[in-house]
Amino acid sequence: MREFAYRRATQVRDALTLVAEHDGAQYLGGGTNLVDLMKNGVETPDCLVDVRHLPLDGVRETPDGGLVLGASTTNSDAAAHPEVRRRYPALSQAVLAGASGQLRNMATVGGNLLQRTRCAYFADLSEPCNKRVPGSGCPAINGAHHNHAILDWTGHCVATHPSDMAVALTAFDAVVRYETLDGAGEIPLAEFYLPVGDRPDRETALPPGALITAVALPASAVARRSRYRKVRERASYAFATVSVAAALDVHDGLVRNVRIALGGVASRPWRARTAETVLWDGPATADRFRAAAEAELAAAEPLRDNGYKVTLARNLIEAVLTELSGKKGDR
Repeated sequence: MREFAYRRATQVRDALTLVAEHDGAQYLGGGTNLVDLMKNGVETPDCLVDVRHLPLDGVRETPDGGLVLGASTTNSDAAAHPEVRRRYPALSQAVLAGASGQLRNMATVGGNLLQRTRCAYFADLSEPCNKRVPGSGCPAINGAHHNHAILDWTGHCVATHPSDMAVALTAFDAVVRYETLDGAGEIPLAEFYLPVGDRPDRETALPPGALITAVALPASAVARRSRYRKVRERASYAFATVSVAAALDVHDGLVRNVRIALGGVASRPWRARTAETVLWDGPATADRFRAAAEAELAAAEPLRDNGYKVTLARNLIEAVLTELSGKKGDR
């Protein structure tokens, strides 16, 4: 076992200072991803700064009708909160669809957003991986990739982002709040995850040493009528093959507001803005829903063994929107 130092922070400033003072230090929340990667030898921090006990937990309402989720709030507490369930039901459903109950009890909101985008090759030190060693190669492109990306991938990495929570948060225009030694900042979740590019080891736009303190959800009337649906290879504790977070407002048969985000299709949660544009002010029909899905997926570039994801994503978008529109699904 590789030795590392452990420090427990009691204030945000203390945590920031400890990370700044120790080369190779990382923040430790629930540890459900980081500790696993340390066991595999993928992550090798010299110091862990425990932030689980910082005063950053809880869910609070904002004056405009939104919510703020503290970064150290457990996934279980976030999913069970009555206002999350009432105002953003797709978010609650997404969190409950992720991992197991035991992991949700440990995992935190901030840690969930920072879990590594990964596949089996990333965790296997005997294989090259551009996320571990930039420039070493991506064996998944010609190897086992049936559950990999179909959108926005590059020859440097084809892994998909694993977070269910982040998909729902992306649909609802969430904003990530953080602290640094130079002060506070925030990043819209739509800009939080970086495109793969030629450096897939760089995953987020957080400044070096920054600590996530909260995730803010703006007020959203349409979010109250939302769903999250996840297709996976087994009933529990599996990453999404494809997932959809959607919200829909229909008035007099026309779409007045719509939000769609996809999981399991790209290196980051995928906001389906093309599909949303097709749907705005149009008829809320299955034909229109399918056309919107096809427009979004026109940019898909499936690999040798994952072309089925295009059909799956199209059908899933149509099914969720049909459910939200109150239709029975007849075309």
